[in-house]
Amino acid sequence: MAKKTSSSTSKGKRKVTKVMEEFKQGALKSGRSGKKVTSRKQAVAIALSEARETGARIPKKKAATN
Repeated sequence: MAKKTSSSTSKGKRKVTKVMEEFKQGALKSGRSGKKVTSRKQAVAIALSEARETGARIPKKKAATN
């Protein structure tokens, strides 16, 4: 059987791609403080968060392990 593709998954990919391009150009700003994002991990977190807000089906955050 063929794998089903959903539009929400592609919506998430587009959003992540857009945010990562902004990060590479140095145009990505942090939401609350408005400072420029310098960490790749922070850029990915912002991208996934924004994708979730638009309704994309992104897996939930994993719990922190100590």
